[in-house]
Amino acid sequence: IEDVHQKFIDNQKLFFVATAAPDGRVNMAPKDGKSLRVVGSNRIVWVNLTGAENETAAHVLESPRMTLMWCSFDNSPMILRAYGSAMVIHPRDNEWPELIAMFPQRVGSRQLIDLSVDFVLKSCGFGVPLYEFAGYRDTLEDWEANKGTDGVRQVWANSNQASLDGKPTQILDDEG
Repeated sequence: IEDVHQKFIDNQKLFFVATAAPDGRVNMAPKDGKSLRVVGSNRIVWVNLTGAENETAAHVLESPRMTLMWCSFDNSPMILRAYGSAMVIHPRDNEWPELIAMFPQRVGSRQLIDLSVDFVLKSCGFGVPLYEFAGYRDTLEDWEANKGTDGVRQVWANSNQASLDGKPTQILDDEG
């Protein structure tokens, strides 16, 4: 990840993550640019916030392949992809305290994804339409606040322990 790549990434409000286990569905999801940090020339860490599914964690546990993609929606077109191998870090893991400290505290921070980047690809982005950023939604943060820690953990127990294909996410292993 060159300096020019990091500057581009830091300026994006949105990124996409793609993962796939050896079998089953391929997953691609949009993510909020505030939840990602470039922490070295070949390392990116991002917070996987609570959602209706937990596909990324399940896929990475079976196959660490991951692609992150950013695309510019302004007058300077570009698409940037970072390919690599990822690992899932849970709140119970030793690495959690140091890495989560890079991000604002959130009740819904269910995992960190640590991507070791082995290839970066830049393309023109000429076909990406122009959009103006209107702001971040506060819906998820409001939902987290209303649920509280116990409520969010109940969501993890009810709908985040397995992928759509039944693959385990290990979200509550050793936590009950």
